[in-house]
Amino acid sequence: MPQSNLKLSKHDQQVLESIFNPLELSGFQGANSFVPCESDLKDGCVEPETNAVKASKDLEHRAICSSEKGDVQEALDLFQKALSLSERASVLNNRAQTFRLAKRDQEAMNDLNRALSLAKEVEARTKCHAHCQRGILYRKLDNLDAARSDFEAAAKLGSKFAREQLVEINPYAALCNQMLRQAFDQLK
Repeated sequence: MPQSNLKLSKHDQQVLESIFNPLELSGFQGANSFVPCESDLKDGCVEPETNAVKASKDLEHRAICSSEKGDVQEALDLFQKALSLSERASVLNNRAQTFRLAKRDQEAMNDLNRALSLAKEVEARTKCHAHCQRGILYRKLDNLDAARSDFEAAAKLGSKFAREQLVEINPYAALCNQMLRQAFDQLK
């Protein structure tokens, strides 16, 4: 990006920083804090690999494939079978995505709430995705406080998408974008 002759005061720079890095306002990020990269997130081993868990994981994988192919009912049936073998946070999170595709938002919200209550600390990937999905649903319902809370939780886990959503729902960011656009238009 080309340098402009536009000089910002220290206060203006702080305002811009708080808009585009909203987690710093919440005291989350400090000089020594580390935010993982979302692609590095993994779900650690939570329970023993019993035959039921293995079968549940297989059904979950098949359900995801069915959902991706657009066969929502087949996917929901497979997710239900997977849950009957082992109630796992990742199954609930993935079924919530399928419910969202089917425009069954309340059922998706129920699954996400349950997934987040079941998810352990070692299930960082599932927790991150569930917070993002629930944040999207809250945003759709115009509950920006709840959406912000979920996006902050996902951003702390490393979600770039969640950080972008935090900037997008920040009213100061919209005002700042408008002011910057006007300033750059005047420079032309």
